[in-house]
Amino acid sequence: MRAPAPAKVNLALVVGPLRDDGKHEVLTVLQRVDLVDRIELEQATELRVEGFPADTLVRDALRRLAESVGVEPHWRVRIEKRIPVAAGLGGGSSDAATALRLANATTQLDDEALHAVAARVGADVPFFLRAGPQLGSGDGTTLEPLDLPQDFVVLLVLPHREEKHSTAAVYARFDERDGATAYKERLAALRGALAAVRRPRDLAALPPNDLARSPIANELVARGAFRADVSGAGPTVYGLFHRRAEAREAAAAVGRLGKTWITLPTWYG
Repeated sequence: MRAPAPAKVNLALVVGPLRDDGKHEVLTVLQRVDLVDRIELEQATELRVEGFPADTLVRDALRRLAESVGVEPHWRVRIEKRIPVAAGLGGGSSDAATALRLANATTQLDDEALHAVAARVGADVPFFLRAGPQLGSGDGTTLEPLDLPQDFVVLLVLPHREEKHSTAAVYARFDERDGATAYKERLAALRGALAAVRRPRDLAALPPNDLARSPIANELVARGAFRADVSGAGPTVYGLFHRRAEAREAAAAVGRLGKTWITLPTWYG
């Protein structure tokens, strides 16, 4: 069995205080794009994950799936990586979710139970089990479908030579600067902006990412993006454009700053 594992961008990310479980309250807008890894899965005599030695999430996801149904994790998975690692694009989470979907063809967990397994693997993993853009709340695993326009082009820029901080370190800096101040106001602003979205350019009103900023976002706006921001904990920056030609021109202009991909929103894997 084979399937694509798409990347995501956070079109908005509002972060609140620490919860009792040690995670942060968040409200985030999650959108797939068509930059994809490829996942191949087959039954085997033992659990093996090949093609990406640094993987931990796929292995963890399949072990948890097997445990939940009382079987041994007898699957071989091969990962073909195209999504950059530790870039704020959810590649590892998408790989894990795709492997879960493929393996679940043999275990037949219902959607709710599979969501619960995914949520124990990572906050972004359940999103990749759902179709369409989603609003993630709580620790990010509580999902609501969103009716967002999909007729725009997404330029991704992964900055050269920028240190890739761990997600935990990014959240720690957020806490150090008391980033959760006025969380409820920012929460209301995001929900209000979402309610007013009818056309792609309305996405420009979404509040900026609470965790990270980048001067590259300003440059993309100057090059014609109607919205630009950092995705997740970074460091990848995305710009939204009305036309592919505009995105190509912007990519050429910022190519000195980082590796670029021109992508489109996608509804499912």
